[in-house]
Amino acid sequence: MLITKRKPASPGEILTQEFMEPLGLTQSALAEAMGVPRKHVNELCNGRRAVTAPTALILARVFGNSPEFWLNVQRRCDLWDAMHDPHERERVERAKPLTAAA
Repeated sequence: MLITKRKPASPGEILTQEFMEPLGLTQSALAEAMGVPRKHVNELCNGRRAVTAPTALILARVFGNSPEFWLNVQRRCDLWDAMHDPHERERVERAKPLTAAA
């Protein structure tokens, strides 16, 4: 796994900068298109809500792309966060490959 110093763009940043702004969508308009409360969209945009499989399916339907796109954006952020969190790094480093554990 390649460890980068620069944090990847979050799903909220991608959603806002690459989709909503170019289309002139407000959070309210997107919430209506998605069939979810405005709070849901606000939390996505501000990084307080992760993209789940159901949300990825909804976003893919609304924007005409794939659910894998949205899940991969979330996955990259989750992995970066885990690799750069000292507590999580310590947990990972305690793990032993099976060949070394035998």
